[in-house]
Amino acid sequence: MDKWLKPAGLLILLILMCSAIVRVLSKGETLTEYADKNPEIAYATPAKTESPSPSSSQEPSPTPSSEALQPSPSPESSNSDAVPGFLPTEVETADSTHYQDGFFYQPLTDAVVAKITGISYPVSESIVPALSNQAVNVIEDQEEPAISYDDLCYMNVLYYDFNGAVQTGELICNKGIAQDLIEIFYELYENEYQIEKIRLIEEYNGDDTASMEDNNTSCFNYRVVDGTDSLSKHALGCAIDINPFYNPYIVFDKYGSGEDYISPKGSEIYADRSQNFPYKIDENDLCYKLFKEHGFTWGGDWNSCKDYQHFQKTL
Repeated sequence: MDKWLKPAGLLILLILMCSAIVRVLSKGETLTEYADKNPEIAYATPAKTESPSPSSSQEPSPTPSSEALQPSPSPESSNSDAVPGFLPTEVETADSTHYQDGFFYQPLTDAVVAKITGISYPVSESIVPALSNQAVNVIEDQEEPAISYDDLCYMNVLYYDFNGAVQTGELICNKGIAQDLIEIFYELYENEYQIEKIRLIEEYNGDDTASMEDNNTSCFNYRVVDGTDSLSKHALGCAIDINPFYNPYIVFDKYGSGEDYISPKGSEIYADRSQNFPYKIDENDLCYKLFKEHGFTWGGDWNSCKDYQHFQKTL
């Protein structure tokens, strides 16, 4: 056994010497102390390789733009009845009468004269070939129109349509009622009174029946009274029809058959004024009250016939 003691002693001595050398080289730290101070090295383990999740291999979704977050317009909020590309004919000129923003009237410009000639304003037979548009309102050469261009004016107004949206409307009227109309339409606008359309009769190629069937509010149109040979007050620009489809023109027993004549076609259901329905003009209606205050007469007050859409003023 003694023979093993000497080699064992030498081995222990060698170990102690190595330990002392390591301690010196590691600035006095033991291996345990070094490991505690450097765990990322001493205790590091191989990193686990995780399988990517199904979504990690996909590109992140882009952030929605502000436009994408806006709600899509609903059919109710859009002006579905508007003529595509419809724009007012005129802008306010230096010689216009400005009433309020969006409300003015002015003499007819050359552009307006060209637009209405042969449509709402009559043209003599000899002039027809020179027109760029096909004339639908023609009089004989020796006949003089009952009104001149200078008697008329162009009017721009704002109004609320049946969807409650603000629209721009245009009228041509006699300059003698222009101030009345601009004040009336401004009051209607301020009270959000609904009118479906206010367009020149030119948008209907001068066809008053088509205009009424489309419930268009209009004023000047050189024509006769429906069913007669007499010039209408519309021919002088002194009459206006408001929401005509809901306020029809009625002639009682017109042909002696016991049946009433009702225009426009399709508005027969609105001839019974005892019924309640939207857009009806009667004595309680704001439109009626305003026109009466400005000295207009109402077709609903007539006896032999009723023209509930119609207001006119004698100059």
